[in-house]
Order: sequence, then structure tokens, then C-alpha cells
Amino acid sequence: MSEENQNKSNYSADNIQVLEGLEAVRKRPSMYIGDTGVKGLHHLVYEVVDNSIDEALAGYCTDIKVIIHEGNSITVEDNGRGIPTGINTKENKSALEIVMTVLHAGGKFDKDTYKVSGGLHGVGISCVNALSTHVKTVVHREGKIFTQEYERGKPLFDVKSIGESDRTGTIQWFQPDPEIFTTTLEYKYDTLAARLRELAFLNKGIKLSLTDERVTEEDGSFLTEIFYSEGGLKEFVKFLDGTRVPIIPEPIYVEGTKQGVPVELALQYNDTYSENVHSYVNNINTIEGGTHVAGFRMGLTRTLKAYADKEGLLKNAKVEISGDDFREGLTAIISVKVAEPQFEGQTKTKLGNSEVSGAVNVAVGEILTMYLEENPKEARMIINKVILAATARAAARKAREMVQRKSVMGGSGLPGKLADCANSDPAVCEIYLVEGDSAGGTAKQGRARDFQAILPLRGKILNVEKAMEHKIYENEEIKNMFTALGVSIGTPEDSKALNLTKLRYHKIVIMTDADVDGSHITTLILTFFFRYMKELVELGYVYIASPPLYLVKKGKDFEYCWNDEQRNAAIQRLKGAGKEDSVHVQRYKGLGEMNAEQLWETTMNPATRTLRKAGIENAAECDHTFSMLMGDEVAPRREFIEKNAKYARIDV
Repeated sequence: MSEENQNKSNYSADNIQVLEGLEAVRKRPSMYIGDTGVKGLHHLVYEVVDNSIDEALAGYCTDIKVIIHEGNSITVEDNGRGIPTGINTKENKSALEIVMTVLHAGGKFDKDTYKVSGGLHGVGISCVNALSTHVKTVVHREGKIFTQEYERGKPLFDVKSIGESDRTGTIQWFQPDPEIFTTTLEYKYDTLAARLRELAFLNKGIKLSLTDERVTEEDGSFLTEIFYSEGGLKEFVKFLDGTRVPIIPEPIYVEGTKQGVPVELALQYNDTYSENVHSYVNNINTIEGGTHVAGFRMGLTRTLKAYADKEGLLKNAKVEISGDDFREGLTAIISVKVAEPQFEGQTKTKLGNSEVSGAVNVAVGEILTMYLEENPKEARMIINKVILAATARAAARKAREMVQRKSVMGGSGLPGKLADCANSDPAVCEIYLVEGDSAGGTAKQGRARDFQAILPLRGKILNVEKAMEHKIYENEEIKNMFTALGVSIGTPEDSKALNLTKLRYHKIVIMTDADVDGSHITTLILTFFFRYMKELVELGYVYIASPPLYLVKKGKDFEYCWNDEQRNAAIQRLKGAGKEDSVHVQRYKGLGEMNAEQLWETTMNPATRTLRKAGIENAAECDHTFSMLMGDEVAPRREFIEKNAKYARIDV
């Protein structure tokens, strides 16, 4: 074995390097895991799984299991090499203890051990340890089983051997600390499943499984899902486009190393009008894009335009073709592996490595040129789609200009139905998008006029998932939302970017009836925000109101209830020793059934209301869900509704 190969495989105690001690994590947890809410709680799992994925990327792990136990503790098990347990000569401690208890300690800093890695720069598992009441680590390695346990990051005993083993791998069990995660300790199965599914697509050939011991199936087994992909990104694109109609039979697939950068990419054109490009660096979703996305766009535009010019396919186009037109109706996944990634900002959402742009550009150009030459029929369909997009873009630009001109020509430019608030500070102002004029009238009477504005929306707004862009800007209700919010399309740098410089409210609340139609209207509005005002969702400005479903009343005593369980409990409390028929239950079929005072007290008063913040936990999963809910395919939508029916009428 050569010295270089020996270094690659010799993963021992001395490969673990220490950068600094584990302090401050419990005092400032948000600095390390983002926040201490739902997102941060789930991030603990991701950090542990990332370590196992890094073992897989290094070629030593094929199977990763995640288990949610009763009480919301978590086990993550892999069949990698196992964390080294020998004594690290620099620290004179077991390498396992160093990895578990010291910040920035791990094999990821030794490039002979891991070429690439995800996670939070080596802080992962030690942060999980610091933010858990109890952690138990079991390592199968070198024919033995080693273990160590910790309380809030401190070892309870030295690393010890507890038996023999004929396998290798690491098992991590942890219980999140309620002192840190004060809002919730409950893990969401669907959130974890979405991330594991994503990791399976991004790392083909690796099996990941999720088991929820809180849920028992009809046959007595626990709810379990296995995520495995042989096709990788090709299957990922097919999954995202599952409810869209493709215009080419199979996704175009790119895989190879260019200029020292491993690039994997899949793209598919469909019959929709939106661009859905999802990018990853070392399995981390770079939601703000970066140099890899810039390289992809350059390569795509350059190659398609060169082919179209060579074949004379653009000579009949009556409008000028732009780069945006080559990406309309495109779903693409870009995944690069970078040894020393440079991320802009601390949230790892934008890649800054300049060398990656050229690598992706070249990779896309080579494969796409070959594809177009070998598939002239599909190439012509793509170029025809581009010409159609350019024609639609010209119409959309005129429609956008009309929306903006309305603001300028109409004095204040505000919609006539808008009841604006007195305050002009966007940071304290909120606007309610209300279903119908009747509920809008009640909301106008019940609101706090100083900081609450009301915009009634008539009926169901346009389904933007299936509409051409110019039709969207021509829709009256959507135009009213743009002008009321003070938002416009287009900046000096990007003609399609959202311009928020004149945004008038930092809280946008969707308030609809608590019934099927109301839920549909909410979904239509959320789809509009996700597709055309995503920045507002990412900034945390979009909310959903939670009006009550029931009023339970007995004499002068009453309680508002948001679900059936609350209603039943309220009936029991109010009836006391009396008869049940003395308790009156009113089911609110719509906001209009409440008077202004009731609507204020239950749904609009900041001191008593419940608002649900719309967020994007997983961009690819959101893309898939909105296309499925708002698309033409009935079967997947029915399956989704049946699976989630139990959540339909409760506040989650």
C-alpha cells in the first residue's frame, strides 16, 4: 500500500484535531444551531446524521438509521468505521471524549481523513451533547464495543470497553434539554423524513431509514420509512416533477469532476412557467445559490443559445431571448462537493468559491452539447419552450409595468378596498388578507386602527402554479396585494427580482374561514407567496391566522375552542354538575358569523391570538408539495389530504 493510500485509510486517535474548548454553547445555543425552536430541535438530528453521511462520503458507511423514541429522544446509528476511541497524544484523552465534548474537534479538519464534509464546521456532535440532558455513545470498532455517557455535555465516566463486536459503527442516543428547547420538544416525523429523503437522493446508494416509535401501525409495528436512491439526482428531479408534465422523456444528467470539483446535476423541462433550481454543497442546501448556480446558468444559457443559433431555431422568434427564458419550466438539482467551501454569511446559504463556477459551467456545457446533438427532437422542444417563454415574458413585463403604473398614477396607489392603518412604520404595521367583503367588514370594525390594515379579497385568487406570468399580474386580487404591500417586481440588477424597498408591512396575515374553502384560499395565497414573493416568507413576514372553530357557552360563561378536543373539554368544564344540554355549542362556519369584538379577541388581538408563521424548512419539499397541491394530478393530492386529514382542523 502506498504512503498516500495508507494515510487515507489510517483513521486513528491522532487524526482528531482540537481547535478550541466547548464553552458558551449552552449560554448562546442559537449561535451554533440557528435557534432554540422547532428548527433548532430538528437541527440536532441533522448534525448527528451529517457525521454518518461524512463517513459515507469517505466510502465507509452504507446504512444510517434514525429512531424517534417515546419522549422524543433520538437514536442515530450507522455502520461506518466508528469514532476512534484510542488516546489522543496531544490531549492525553480518549479521542471519543474529545469529539463529544470539545468544540471544533473532529476528523473533518484532517483532509487525509475526510475530503469533504457537511455539518457546522465540526461543532456538530459536541453541540448536540451540550444541548441534551443525557447522551449515550456506543462505538463498535477494532473488534470491541466502547461506550461513554454524558449529562449536559459532561462525561459521567471514562470511555470503557463493554464487550466484543464483529461489526463497526457508531450509535448516538440523545435527549434534548427542556431548559434549552423551551417552546417544544416534539419531533415532527415529516420534517425529519423530508431531510432523510433529500440526503438519500443526494447520496445515491446509501440507505437511510426513519422509525417513529410514537406511532404504531395496524400490524403492531412502528411507523418506518426507508429512503434509498440508485438514480440519485435523476430520481430527485422526477420526484419534484411528479405532478408536472415533462416535455423531454428523461432528465438530463451530468456527473463528473471538472477542475478538481466533483459536480452532479440533473435537469428536466416541464410544462409549467416557473424555474425551480435547488442547489447543494456537501449536502447543505444553499438556498441563496452562489457560484455553483451562477456557473450552471451560464453553462445552460451559453450551450442552448449556441445550439439554437447553429440550427437556426431562433430566426422565427419575434422577441429578444434572455437568460431567464432558457430556465422557464426548468427543474434542476445542482450538487457539488468542495473540500474548502467558502460560504457567504454564517447560515451557509450562499457559496462563494470562485473556482466552482467555471467547473459547473464546463460540466454543463459538455454534457448538454452532447445531449442536444444526439436528441434533435427533444432539443427542438426545449428551444420552442424557450421562445414561448420569451414571448410570455414580454407580455408579463407589460403586465408588471401596469401594476407599477397603477401605484404611480393613482395618487396613493392603494386599492380602494384597503382599510389602511394610521401608523406608517412597517416594523410595527400588519395587514390582514381577509376572505370576502363580509368578513373584511367585520375585521375593519374590530381591528386596532393604529397598526392593523385590512384588505378583503374577493373569492379564490388565481392558481399561480398553472398560470402564465402575465395572467398573474393581470389578476385584480393579485394586483391589489402587490399595491397594498408596496412591493414591486424588478431591480437594477435583476428584472424579475422582488423589490422590497417600499414594503409597508412586516406582518402579513392570511385570515380565511376555518373550512375547506378557507383552507383552499389559504393554500392559493401561500402558493402565490412561495412562487412570487418568496423573500417575504424567508424573512418571516407571512403568517396564517387561527380563528376558533367553536364557541361553547353556558349562561354567561363561555370558552372559544380551536379543535374538537378543546370543545369536548370545555363542555365538561362548563356543564359541571348540570346537564349537558344546558351547554350550547356554536360551530363557526365562517369569520362572518363572529361579531367584531369576538373576531378581535380570538383572532386579531396580539395578546390573545395564535398566529402560525409560514416558513420554508426544506425548499425542495415545499416545491414538491405546492406543485402537488396546486397541480392537475388528483391521486397524489388525495393521498396527501388523507394522510394529513387529522391535522386539517387543529392549529399546528
